[in-house]
Amino acid sequence: MKQTVQSVERTFHILEALCENEAGIVELAERVQLNKTTVHRLLGTLVELGYVKQNEETLQYGLSAKFLTFGESVARQMDIITIAKPFLRALSNETNETIHLVSLEGNQAVYIDKLESTESIRMYSYIGKNIPLYCTAVGKIFLAFSDQLDFDEWYQAEKEKIVPLTERTIVTYEGLKDVVNTVREQGYAVDDEENEFNTFCVSAPIFDHLKRVRYAISVSAPKFRVLDKDFETYVQLVQDTAAKISKEIGGKSL
Repeated sequence: MKQTVQSVERTFHILEALCENEAGIVELAERVQLNKTTVHRLLGTLVELGYVKQNEETLQYGLSAKFLTFGESVARQMDIITIAKPFLRALSNETNETIHLVSLEGNQAVYIDKLESTESIRMYSYIGKNIPLYCTAVGKIFLAFSDQLDFDEWYQAEKEKIVPLTERTIVTYEGLKDVVNTVREQGYAVDDEENEFNTFCVSAPIFDHLKRVRYAISVSAPKFRVLDKDFETYVQLVQDTAAKISKEIGGKSL
């Protein structure tokens, strides 16, 4: 059994409790199951070091903004491609189709990783390629979930570029607004031959520790292969994989 330093262990129990919400000494002591004297002593040290603050009006204790530095530091050190790779490989092995990891860059999505299909017909895509948001599954994910995009502002800025790429492309404000609302409700997006003829994609969001969506994953396949298989299985596999990656980077899925 691993040994722990009692005071350090107790300190982290207090910090974890304060992650939930602010609390006074009595409530905090009950949460962490320590006596009030011990909690008061440890809180005093944390306040002195600047990691905990006390509300002057309520006298309750809470975490200080100093912890934001830790969160951002961890986030910077995380390499999303390296983190996601084993999960993408597993998804590739289960579907035998093309897998993409995509990031949001301004008003476009960018492929940052790709695993090729093992089947004979492959997707025309490459790492670094920019793709539009309105007609791709990953793009719809960002329109629905990203805090960096306001739909109305995005549409006004991009409306001259929103043109049909196939006969199934949705280009109207009302149509796209409905699609985005649906994606937000169901937690996944599809591209049913809207970007390329005979190409079907399913995508799901990746949430980080601040509940932001900066990345998404997708499975892309010729439509006839999707029709030959169970569509709901594709959706579940993509959502499960996105949830696992989200958990790995400290986020929670829908």
